[in-house]
Amino acid sequence: MIPINYLAVLAAAAFSVVLGFTWYGPLFGKIWMKTMGVTKDSITKEKMKEMNKNYVLMMLGTLLIAFTLSHVIVFSSAYFKYETVTTGLMSGFWIWLGFFAPLQMDEILWGGRPWKLFFINTSYRLVALLGMGVILAVWR
Repeated sequence: MIPINYLAVLAAAAFSVVLGFTWYGPLFGKIWMKTMGVTKDSITKEKMKEMNKNYVLMMLGTLLIAFTLSHVIVFSSAYFKYETVTTGLMSGFWIWLGFFAPLQMDEILWGGRPWKLFFINTSYRLVALLGMGVILAVWR
């Protein structure tokens, strides 16, 4: 049985969600909307209902990412013999580099999306995974 701190998983997921609201809101929201071709006028009540469902699913997905990352950190700490900020940062970085960045690059290459979108999305994922990794590694 893998020792998982479920409060740390919740905190890491909450960090990622708050970061996402900030990232795609005040920080890069206007650039992201323009790159996606979304305007405030194009958001109808029906789209808002759909977005609310998407937020719930996104939060569940973020919990799964935090839960999985906590496992990676436990396995990484077995190698390093301890869990530290560095373990959390390294785990988050390698998960981002090996999984998230290539998958998001595929969306750009095959989905016809602009590279600007890749940089906005993948840099959010990098910062989120680094922060989540630190929370999960330190809060045991």
